[in-house]
Amino acid sequence: MTQANEPMTQDTMTIREMCDLFDVTPRTLRFYESKELLFPIREGQKRLFTRRDRARLKLILRGKRFGFSLEEIRQLLDLYYAGDQQATQLSRTLDVAAERLADMERQRAELDLAINDLKSQISLVEDMLTHITGHKDAAE
Repeated sequence: MTQANEPMTQDTMTIREMCDLFDVTPRTLRFYESKELLFPIREGQKRLFTRRDRARLKLILRGKRFGFSLEEIRQLLDLYYAGDQQATQLSRTLDVAAERLADMERQRAELDLAINDLKSQISLVEDMLTHITGHKDAAE
């Protein structure tokens, strides 16, 4: 993603500019809008995304990369307005992130076991094939 090149002085951006900046499709932005994750300004058919929308989209995409559900992301974003200098939002984000990390580590451990088991099976089949092929070569 190219957020680092974001024009910080620009107050609003079109859907095309947002797509280019965040490497997403217009459909993705409309979907997030329908899920009440983004709130662009509507001018007829035109959507204008604010700095707030850009910040929210950055967090949405990061949350998705970490495996958070859209509902979890929406709830975390909504906590921004709890009126406690983001303490509730940050605390809840920490809880959700810790849970997600534990899930990812469990999945990695399961994947490591499956990889090792598959490697053993491949080695076993290779040995069997070498044994069979060796006998065939000797019989010829």
